[in-house]
Amino acid sequence: MSQEKEDLKAGLDEEDEVTDVVCLESHLKDGEMMEVEVGYHDVLLVRCDGVYSAISNQCTHYGAPLSKGVLSGHRVRCPWHGSCFNVKTGDLEEYPGIDCLPCHKVKVENSKVYVSVKKKGQPKRLKWMGARDQEVFHTVMLLGGGAASLSCAETLRQENYKGQIIMVSRDDLLPYDKTRLSKVMNAESDSLLMRRMEFFQKYDIDVWLRKEALSIDTNKKKVTFDDGLMQSYDQILIATGCRAKCLDCPGADLENVLMLETPDDARRIHYACMGARMVIVGTSFVGMEVAAYMIDMASSITIIGSSELPYQKTLGPEIGKVTMTMLTERGVAFHMNDAIAEVQGENCRVKAVTLKSGIIIEADVLIVGIGVNPNSEFLKGSPISMDSKNYVIVDKYMRTNITDVYCAGDLTSFPLKMAKGQRVNTAHWQTAQAHGRIAGYNMLRREVELHTVPFYWTVLLGRTIRYTGYGEGYTEMVLKGKFENMKFLAFYLKHDEVVAAAGMNVEPAVSVVAERLAEGRVITKAEAMSDDLSWLKLQPL
Repeated sequence: MSQEKEDLKAGLDEEDEVTDVVCLESHLKDGEMMEVEVGYHDVLLVRCDGVYSAISNQCTHYGAPLSKGVLSGHRVRCPWHGSCFNVKTGDLEEYPGIDCLPCHKVKVENSKVYVSVKKKGQPKRLKWMGARDQEVFHTVMLLGGGAASLSCAETLRQENYKGQIIMVSRDDLLPYDKTRLSKVMNAESDSLLMRRMEFFQKYDIDVWLRKEALSIDTNKKKVTFDDGLMQSYDQILIATGCRAKCLDCPGADLENVLMLETPDDARRIHYACMGARMVIVGTSFVGMEVAAYMIDMASSITIIGSSELPYQKTLGPEIGKVTMTMLTERGVAFHMNDAIAEVQGENCRVKAVTLKSGIIIEADVLIVGIGVNPNSEFLKGSPISMDSKNYVIVDKYMRTNITDVYCAGDLTSFPLKMAKGQRVNTAHWQTAQAHGRIAGYNMLRREVELHTVPFYWTVLLGRTIRYTGYGEGYTEMVLKGKFENMKFLAFYLKHDEVVAAAGMNVEPAVSVVAERLAEGRVITKAEAMSDDLSWLKLQPL
């Protein structure tokens, strides 16, 4: 490009930008950040290694202000759901967000810091992605149309993989945000999509919908589908996830016995429960969120749980008691330490449920949320190793025991680094996305290890509980704040070390803990018990 053209382009760029002085050079120290406004744009200004940089301040996931998050080295972690971004490049480094952040120009002159932002700037940025080269005869097949397959496909194209990518889903929808199904139950399917068809077409990712794998021949590298098609692959990712577990009792097949797996299911539940007597069996995240969502729409809500309290194995009895109280105060009835013995019907529809305790509860709709089963039946007969519960065993590179066969998402039993390599199964959205990315890197022989810290959240009556780490088998809980005040941070300890944390209304404390765990830095029992909460960016609770 000639100098004249370069000058002209620079002039046009400057006309398209707005520049403001945002602070003095001495305003921030290394490792500090702040929110500034430039031409009506919300900007995150950061100082690292003596150099200022600026990126959009809105997390690309749900728009949280990153200035309220956690800065660690060259990355900032969202205070709401744990997404991480590189403050120098804006690139996404940790899910559940899927888009990167735009970077803004920064210059320091006469001890003043100037930031330039494009007037028509977008809050999100798609990382560069390559496309298929028809001369490259190599196929990666992704079985499953969820978060793990999508992140794998995007990673491959971001790393300039030029072969064929085929994503196969038994759903009739492109990958969508499943975390919203129990939170916005009447949402239209289109509003839940993570990427639209134009995206897949642009980057040459073939998507086959309404197609299910029946078997896999790992010697011939072929998959047989339910429509008779046989497709060859060079490398394959198995990410078929899990399905809701059905009730095993008389009447379980009656109409209006519903389970939540798809957007269609969510809308069906929403409309079936309007003004209806609603019974929910199961007190985990799905059951409790559905109850909270329908609380002002159903005529009555009854929840049946097999344990003493909700979330007893995951969040612990203390948080279980708080959430149970929240719903009870809004008229929800609980029958705990019980189970359904029979579903009574009339004209093929639910009329009542009989509990094992003998109690009979009238019902118009029964929602079943009692756990999941892995979608791994089609792997039986193959040499792919599975554990006793039929979850696929992978290593820290997401590789199975068979060369060129990878697995990711809810279907996996994988080594969790922060749990000292213990093999776990965690059905978390963000973890599935991380799995897919690592699988993509290792398909390209990059030898990248899985190094993610689980992070999830649940929303009840407008209040969010955030959780990070892996607390199964914890032996002690240290509490900051009070459960009854709906403002608390709970540390879960094992061998006098914090292995997980859950909090409500204490942002960004859970993200601070997640970052510490991600860095491999031990949080001791003494730290957890200390009255000094400044390291958590909190005042005394």
